[in-house]
Amino acid sequence: MDEEPLGLWTIAVIGAIAVVGFIAAWETAVRIGIIDAFFLPAPSMIIKRAYAMAATGEKILLHDVWKSATRVLIGFMLSAAVGVPLGLLMGMSKYVRAALNPIVSIIRPLPALSWIPLSMLWLGIGEQQKFAIVFMGCFASVLVYTVAATLRVDVILQRAARNLGASRLQVIRHVTLPVALPNILSGLKVVLAIAWTCVISAEMVGANSGLGFRIWTGKEWSDTGQVLVGMISISLTVLILDILFRGVEWLLLPWQREGTGT
Repeated sequence: MDEEPLGLWTIAVIGAIAVVGFIAAWETAVRIGIIDAFFLPAPSMIIKRAYAMAATGEKILLHDVWKSATRVLIGFMLSAAVGVPLGLLMGMSKYVRAALNPIVSIIRPLPALSWIPLSMLWLGIGEQQKFAIVFMGCFASVLVYTVAATLRVDVILQRAARNLGASRLQVIRHVTLPVALPNILSGLKVVLAIAWTCVISAEMVGANSGLGFRIWTGKEWSDTGQVLVGMISISLTVLILDILFRGVEWLLLPWQREGTGT
């Protein structure tokens, strides 16, 4: 039996009710002693801890959010600046693809954590090391997503453009890139989440600021509230960046915007 699709407002209301119900159940379970507040503080306790970290003293929470987000964005944008053009080149040239695929196959399985010791030997524990960790953790994924998106472009469209007199650069600009761009951007959104994994790992190992450092410090001092504040801050920051990324998509893909009437 087919069901009518839910409207946006209905989905939003159902989601809001579910979230409020979950938070209320969590708060109640801690208050009546079903859950030990030491292991899992109530939401109200976490909010108080977040306020103390954000509004007093050196405002360490806001500083940590800023440092982590900056490290993520710089490393991510560097990986995109190198990986997207190179991925387009690999997708369009079988010779370049044959030459670089073995190298990519070696780099791709390496997790971000495996780069941390080497990057510390090369760059110390400064900001450049954090940028490098994010770059190295994201680069191979950006490359693979871009190559896959480029290979999905219909060859018939490219041949038709060339038959109409378009140069190779014009084919890339007016056919290959516009067709591949939606899939490239979808891949970049996935890689942005990977970038956060990279930076949090790097901050836990060698840093004196950032959300990863704050989470690790909370663990060392058995401060569960601080750990949860750090985790929730990551989720909220990623949510904000995802909204901003959707804005970038809206600007870069006007033909899709027109198709949806927005």
